[in-house]
Amino acid sequence: MKRFSIALQALRELGPSQIGWLALYKLGLKSGHYRRAETPISLAAFPLQSPFGLPDRQKLLETLGQNGLQALLQAADSIVQGQYSQFGAELVKINLTPAHPDLHWTELETRPHPTDIKLIWEPARFGWAFTLGRAWLASGDERYPAAFWRYFETFQAANLPYLGENWTSAQEVGLRLMAWAWAGQIFSQSEQTSLARRAVLAVSIGQHAARIVPTLLYAQAQNNNHLLTESAALYTASLVLPAHPAAQKWQKIGATWLKWCFSHQIDSSGEYIQHSSNYHRLMLQIALWLQALPGSDQIFFDSRVKENLALATHWLYCLLDFESGQVPNLGPNDGAYLFPFTNQPFQDYRPVVQAAACAFLAYSLPPGAWDEMSLWFQVEAKKLKVEAALPADLRLLGLYPSTLQVGSIAWAYLRTAQLRSRPGHADLLHFDFWWRGQNITLDPGTYQYNAPAPWENTLTAACYHNTVTVDGLDQFTRVSRFLYLKRADALRLKLPSPESLAARHYAYAGVRHTRQITALNANHWRIVDELLNLRRQPHTFRLHWLLPDVEHKLIEEKGLFKLRLKLAPAWLTIVIHCDPANVAWHASLVRAGSAVDPARGWFSPTYSVKQPALSLAIDVQSRENLEFVTDFEFSDAI
Repeated sequence: MKRFSIALQALRELGPSQIGWLALYKLGLKSGHYRRAETPISLAAFPLQSPFGLPDRQKLLETLGQNGLQALLQAADSIVQGQYSQFGAELVKINLTPAHPDLHWTELETRPHPTDIKLIWEPARFGWAFTLGRAWLASGDERYPAAFWRYFETFQAANLPYLGENWTSAQEVGLRLMAWAWAGQIFSQSEQTSLARRAVLAVSIGQHAARIVPTLLYAQAQNNNHLLTESAALYTASLVLPAHPAAQKWQKIGATWLKWCFSHQIDSSGEYIQHSSNYHRLMLQIALWLQALPGSDQIFFDSRVKENLALATHWLYCLLDFESGQVPNLGPNDGAYLFPFTNQPFQDYRPVVQAAACAFLAYSLPPGAWDEMSLWFQVEAKKLKVEAALPADLRLLGLYPSTLQVGSIAWAYLRTAQLRSRPGHADLLHFDFWWRGQNITLDPGTYQYNAPAPWENTLTAACYHNTVTVDGLDQFTRVSRFLYLKRADALRLKLPSPESLAARHYAYAGVRHTRQITALNANHWRIVDELLNLRRQPHTFRLHWLLPDVEHKLIEEKGLFKLRLKLAPAWLTIVIHCDPANVAWHASLVRAGSAVDPARGWFSPTYSVKQPALSLAIDVQSRENLEFVTDFEFSDAI
């Protein structure tokens, strides 16, 4: 009965189309249909075309500068030597050999993988090939194309068509296809690029495109970045191999679903369907990739597509902390950075924001080291109506209603959403606070999707976010590793003061949570959480803050809790009290896990990376209405 109830709830929230497509996909797996209907492996080589516009070498060198050039060549040299930056973090070995190279992908898809399969997939995306190509154009050093072809041939030998983990996900196949298509063009003038190698590359690109088409049902069922990236890969393949018999089919399928994605996967506020800042960046990069391709007017001519991409760019623009280049670590973060045309670190969103603003908006960021990506996407020369606008300027004008900016020093984001699609995290009324380029209240991130307990996508839960939980419950009902049902909305409230934000939700039965943020000044912010106990039943209310791992001092006074953090260049004092003042409360501070909850007190800036953080929680048991008041106050004295 429980499974039946969950199925009905999923049908109501996801809709019959998504459920139906997923059922058909699973039926195809179970029946062996995909293996029987597989396109025969063709060795026919069709001419490779070069549809990508490449920047002028001198312009690239001017944009990079001497320091930027050295950083690029150093990164490329590491790849030549066999290491790449995994998920934008530490250098690891480029391993292109899957764990089960002799098993058909359908067999692997129907069995649980013993390790986190993303660690196998990531190097096989060939995302590091963009670094080699950038270094080749900048330097002309033949070691870089030689390294690409060496790795390509290693992959070919270890990953025969449709066998092994690197063929299980059509999205991974599509991302690799796009990287190879681009590399095939940029290295075309290298002495390392023989006609024979280009022929093998053309054959493999055709095989990759053929793998995507039969299982597009799964991407349609997911209705997220899978559908977007796989459609983009098919469209790309049609331009790279226009003489291929299936090219027209690939282009038609790709263009149809791309228009659908850009029309339906971006909501009226500009937020991408996956409720994730990193997946939002991925979506904008796909849009930038496509707009740089010939014939893409058939995708972008639609006024709704243009408007949605402008809204989506504006959404990310307003969440950018210009000083650090970072944005709130909102929602699932799988470490994806599809087209890393930049030396800027993974957490720096300025390259994509700049390129997308040039392409889809009438204003842009000021020029800087983040401009290289705009060169590669051929948008740097577009004439703008407004030269440059800082995100702080837009927030001061109230151009994104869930953010609050005070001067040039501090700003905040209050997580509100009307969830028309499945959320990745339970983060209603999460508070993300930034002061002088430092993220003060942290969104925990993801860490890993597929790992032994407690790391099986655990950080999605509300208890790890900067919000209030009730009775240890989550805000939504989690029915699987990636699926939340019975979702609720957090709706903004209108306030007379421009220095305040407020919103509320009813995610917990019998409790209304209202949060109000007030900037008393740039260095003093107050957060008031009102818990209205509608049924007067006893509850345990927990207020949680996830904070940077810095030197700190605990101070407990009667009726107050104080935590002092040593930041640069100031002390931050956090003061918390409850109303009514005589209520019994318990405070706990955890760093890097505890015996009770090993996942508490961690922050994950990118996939498979976790860093210690300070987790502060105040627990109160009450059957009455309750109010938490938290003050964040900065002082110049250290």
